[in-house]
Order: sequence, then C-alpha cells, then structure tokens
Amino acid sequence: MADRTLRETDAEVAKFIDEENRREFESMRLIASENYASAAVMEATGSCLTNKYSEGYAHKRYYEGQQIIDQVEELAISRLKKLFGRTAAAGGEDDLHVNVQPYSGGPANLAVYLAFCKPGDVIMGLGLPAGGHLTHGHSVSITGRFFKSVPYGVRRDTHRIDMDEVRKLAQEHRPKLLWAGTTAYPRTLDFKAFRAIADEVGAIFAADIAHIAGLVAAGEHPSPIGIADVVTSTTHKTFRGPRGGMILCKKVHAAAIDKAVFPGLQGGPHNHTTAGIAVAAKEALGESFPSYAKAIVENAKELAQALIDKGFAVTTGGTDNHLMLIDMTSKGIAGKPAAQALDRAHIVANYNAVPFDPRKPFDPSGIRIGTPSVTSRGMGKAEMRMLAGWIDRVVTSASNESVIAKVRGEVKELCSTFPAPGIRM
Repeated sequence: MADRTLRETDAEVAKFIDEENRREFESMRLIASENYASAAVMEATGSCLTNKYSEGYAHKRYYEGQQIIDQVEELAISRLKKLFGRTAAAGGEDDLHVNVQPYSGGPANLAVYLAFCKPGDVIMGLGLPAGGHLTHGHSVSITGRFFKSVPYGVRRDTHRIDMDEVRKLAQEHRPKLLWAGTTAYPRTLDFKAFRAIADEVGAIFAADIAHIAGLVAAGEHPSPIGIADVVTSTTHKTFRGPRGGMILCKKVHAAAIDKAVFPGLQGGPHNHTTAGIAVAAKEALGESFPSYAKAIVENAKELAQALIDKGFAVTTGGTDNHLMLIDMTSKGIAGKPAAQALDRAHIVANYNAVPFDPRKPFDPSGIRIGTPSVTSRGMGKAEMRMLAGWIDRVVTSASNESVIAKVRGEVKELCSTFPAPGIRM
C-alpha cells in the first residue's frame, strides 16, 4: 500500500501500487520465479541507501562517504558465506568468495562469461526448450551470439536431463564453460556428475541456482557449493529477498569475478538492494526458514499429484523442487489461453514451452507453476488440493466467464485468510 507522501506527490503511481498490492493479496500467485519479500526486506530496499553511489568494493571505493555502505556490503557477504558455506561439499565458508553487486541473475551470468571466456569460445547449457535459461547460450541472447553455444537437452521418454548426452557433447565440443542450471525443470540437478564431465574436458563448471537458492540454503536441494567453480543466483524467488543478484565462487576465482562485475559490466552497486539481500540472508539463517523451504517442496509435490489425479500431464510425472510444467494438450487447450483464463480467476501462472513442444514459443503447449509464494502465505497441502480443483475447473471452462468469476470469488475468499508477507491491506 502506498504511503501518504507518495499519494500527495504522485497519486497516479500511488494508485497503481495500491492496485498491485490488492492483486497480490487477493491472488494465488503461482509464478515460479516470484515470491513475497518480507516487510523488513522491502523497508531496506526503500531506504536512504538508494541515494548512495559506491563504485568499487568495500574499502576500495572511488567515492568518499562510504563508511556505512562498506559495512552494509560486508554484512551481506558475511551472512551469505555463513549460509551457503555450511552447505558446501568441500572447503566450506573458508574457500567461499561472495559478490553481491550484480544487478540481477542475468548480469551475474554475464560476469561469469567475462571472467572465463572470450568471444567465440564454446559454451554448454541446458537448451531453453528443455527448461534452460536464456543466458546459458540461447540464440536470442547475447550469450548465444558472442559464444558458440552447444545446448544439451532432456530425454524424450522421461523429459529428464540426459547426462550421457551431456558427456558426449562435452567430449566432442570441449566447452570452455559448462552450465548446470534451469528455469523450467522440475527435478534435482546432479552437480557432482556435471563436475566430473567438466573435469574430463577441462571446462569451468558454473551452477546457476537462481530458482533453487532458497532450497539449496535450507538443504532441500543438493548444493553446488564446493563442487562448482562458480555459482550464480538471483536473490528473490525461493530465497525471498529483493530483486538482485549474487555470485559465489571458489577463492581462486575471486579476483576474476570481482573484476568482471566491476568495472567489467557495471558501475556502482544498488546499495538499497544490497541491504535487502543482507536482511534476506539473516532471515534465511533463522530457525523457520528450513521449514518454509521444506513446505515449498511438499506443496509442489502435493499439487503435482493432485493435478495428475485430475488428468493433467505433468512433465516428468511430478517434481523434486518448487515448480512443475504441465502440458495442457490433453485438456484441449494451449498454454497461453489456459494461463490467461487462470489469471482472470486470480490464479497467476505463466504459459511455457514443454520439452519437444510442437507449438511456437509465444503460443506454447504448457504452463509453468510454482509454490514459493503460496507457501510464504502459510498455505499447505489442503490448499494445494483445492488449487488443483480450481485449475481443473478453469481450464475446462476457459470460455465460461461465469465459472471463472465463481472460482475468482472462492480464490479471493481463501486468500483473505492467509496473510501475505510484506503486503498491507
């Protein structure tokens, strides 16, 4: 909800904020990459720290007046080192370097390329149609234009990453950089297997945990810390912080990563975001965070099974993490109109390609849904079963606005009983 000062200064923007505030409160938000940041995180990101310009790193700035900013950045780094260091397969916190200055996950990934690759080098990552990310070498991304991208995929029968194919392609093309990371893949990643392949061909091994950072921190997903050379992530999604980015790497790569971020790719960091990251890291170090992360996975499994029971084709037959892909073909509807109908019912998802999708990317066969946001509100397995029923009713009656209106009312009624973190009504 907009504060009085904003209402007096700019009523139009205040109105938009109020409308979005209400929508986030009244909707079941299933975008896998979204969550609710706490009031404390939002307060930090809306603070006076947005006024400061701080090129450089702590105690090595190009501007004066950084005494407080240095402490904020160092606090964020120390908390992240403690949080992720305890998940490390080897080395722990002592061999972990953290950079909290990337503006988001994409810039963090670009820094990895700048640190280790030259234009034209071979890179490998999960292909976008198989659930990978744009910045892992897709042709529409700068990463697919400046580097020779060799994407790997998933098996046609199981829709799971084919590690035999990964090894075969790596041995044939000898990549400089090998990515393990996804944006629409519902199963755990075998970081040790990727490490072994990277070692076979002399590649730098990078893990992108943007979607699963909160699960990794809480031990609900295997950790790449101490296995991968470098780990990138956003700081929102399952981590439940502000919209920012971070890079964690072995200390041997610290100088290359820091130089790539600044001055290689950007100027001054967003200090208000850094403060929000520090707050989110403290929250993740708290006693309740592991239970929250566990509930995310339990809710996703429950929702996936409830949808399967109603005849939905859930890719890979379920999920190990926070998200799932659903092929809507068996329901006689494409992903885009399904997502649009669900949105009208205040069930917010995104249309998404499924593996080996015969339809075009902007009009794909599937939808992607995730449970971080609804779990942050305290919803559990019973609500997931209710949600599956609503999804079924909406997509089977996508052109019936009376059905959609009835579901919308039921959704709003349920949401009214589950407070949304950071949202004031």
